[in-house]
Amino acid sequence: MKERKLVLSSGEEFEGYGFGAERTAVCTIVFNTSVVGYQEIISDPSYTDQMIVMTYPVIGNYGIADEDFESRTVSIGALVVREYCTTPSNFRFTKTIAEVLEENSIPGICGVDTRALTRILRDRGTTRAAIVDADMSLEDALKLIENTPAEENVVSKVSCRKRWYSRTPNHKYDVVVIDCGVKRTIIEELNRRGCNVIIVPYNTPAEEIKAFNPHGIFVSNGPGSPYAVPEVVELIRELKGTLPIMGISLGHHLIALSYGANVVETVGGNRTSGRPVRNLITKRIETTGMSMEYVVERASLEGTALEVTHEGVLDGAVAGIECRKDKVFSIQYHPEGAPGATNDSAYLFDKFIKLMEGNSNA
Repeated sequence: MKERKLVLSSGEEFEGYGFGAERTAVCTIVFNTSVVGYQEIISDPSYTDQMIVMTYPVIGNYGIADEDFESRTVSIGALVVREYCTTPSNFRFTKTIAEVLEENSIPGICGVDTRALTRILRDRGTTRAAIVDADMSLEDALKLIENTPAEENVVSKVSCRKRWYSRTPNHKYDVVVIDCGVKRTIIEELNRRGCNVIIVPYNTPAEEIKAFNPHGIFVSNGPGSPYAVPEVVELIRELKGTLPIMGISLGHHLIALSYGANVVETVGGNRTSGRPVRNLITKRIETTGMSMEYVVERASLEGTALEVTHEGVLDGAVAGIECRKDKVFSIQYHPEGAPGATNDSAYLFDKFIKLMEGNSNA
């Protein structure tokens, strides 16, 4: 492996060895605490253009399986691990992580002190970083980071270009998914519950969506800031109250904005597996996989039609909101539980089905 290094915009350097594509990368750097599910993580569109630091020390030990991808393309910016396993042991694996990264022109670096790196990111918040050759000077690396602007509307990069379908036999409902970077397992959860799913680009006009005569609208997860996609906020404003709407992750933030609430970027935002969330209605604790890069500002919900339904056990962050009158609800985390988390929150898909059933009967 070629000697490379990771440089933070604040000046810290971490030496290591490159794998995957041998190119320079400048990205926003975040960390993920999942123990398993690295394939689902690197193929999750929510991580588009981000450099992911895996806190679990050994990555790659069970390889890559073709049927476990969450999207058709891998669009992360780079991957940082402590130890990269070059010899996977798994009867299902077809490729190694290095092969997948190389095919998608994504660099990786191993041998990095990920514990020290994660503490920096936790304490200082999300920052920019670069993976460069080991002989590049710190001054040149910092100039490279400074002169490489971040792309603002990342959703446009991962959203589908044309509508497509995912059908199931003897379906009961038709659901339109607003694709801001939807994961395959979310579509499968809807199919499993008797829904034919129509996936449309994020900037699809409301009239086109209504022409499908759907029973419900699903606003998907996705990368970047919710303020970068005002088209979806306006779309939700136009559709709310006419059909049941469910949103997750980025969709959760977009629904909050459509009702007049605020969304703020957090310090030390990260992707965490096993984060506890309290359902304020049932008082039940759910184990979730939740992104905390952006959160809904609780104070801004006052005066809106939204009420808090879920909150983080550790920090009290708003993890779920609902407008019962409009049959609209959303959550901060991914209820399908992939990767790493449990299926504690799968009932939320059932709730969406019941809302569509009640709307149809009405």
